[in-house]
Amino acid sequence: MDSVPLGDFRAFGRFLDGGMFGVGSSSVASLILDGESGELVRAPVKLGKKGGGGAADLRSAMALKSHSEAERRRRERINGHLMTLRRMTPCTDKLDKAGLLAEVINHIKNLKSDAIEISKFCTIPSDADELRVEVDGEGANNSSFSVKASFCCDDRPELLADLKHTLESLQLKTISAEISSLGGRVKFVFVMTGEGVNNDLERHLFTTSIHQALKSVLDRASCTEFLPNACFSGKRRRISPFESSSSSS
Repeated sequence: MDSVPLGDFRAFGRFLDGGMFGVGSSSVASLILDGESGELVRAPVKLGKKGGGGAADLRSAMALKSHSEAERRRRERINGHLMTLRRMTPCTDKLDKAGLLAEVINHIKNLKSDAIEISKFCTIPSDADELRVEVDGEGANNSSFSVKASFCCDDRPELLADLKHTLESLQLKTISAEISSLGGRVKFVFVMTGEGVNNDLERHLFTTSIHQALKSVLDRASCTEFLPNACFSGKRRRISPFESSSSSS
């Protein structure tokens, strides 16, 4: 028969004397075997704190739940954006997130390059007023040459009549004209020829006079008193490029 060391009975007696069954004890004790001494010792287990401990635990639990919900919504939002990018970018179904973002960046760069190339052949009004006049080429003889003028501004009533009167005053022959409008903006591209100009200095002076005449039209078009919607809004409305219209003659 196995025997129990005398020290174990003493420890058990001290444990009972310590008030395990006492009234008003603030802790509940249990017996455990100390591996080093081989004796039974008390292992007190503290009860919950009084005076608001439960409310603090409740607030901590609610804060943790709120943080988890916010993190879940953030992940769903990011995944939604990534799914949108996958639908808009071709051949990205099997790419991870890093590969998808790299492919999207390259796709945007390619689209931007394509837009620049297309803009060289299409007349689309820009957001800023602009005026450019340059010599386009020489005619059959040295006394004639062609001028290309591009003109972009806010559309207004009587703009075409004002521009026509200005061109007629310069006594130029219009070879071609392109007109496009987009979101309250209008752009004109003219190719005209002039006669009676014999040298480069006269051509430069003539081109300068064309530029000044068209600039006066641009200044009048930029004045707010000529804009029909100036008293209603000071901000230009953004319109999709698919709403543009153009005509040429």
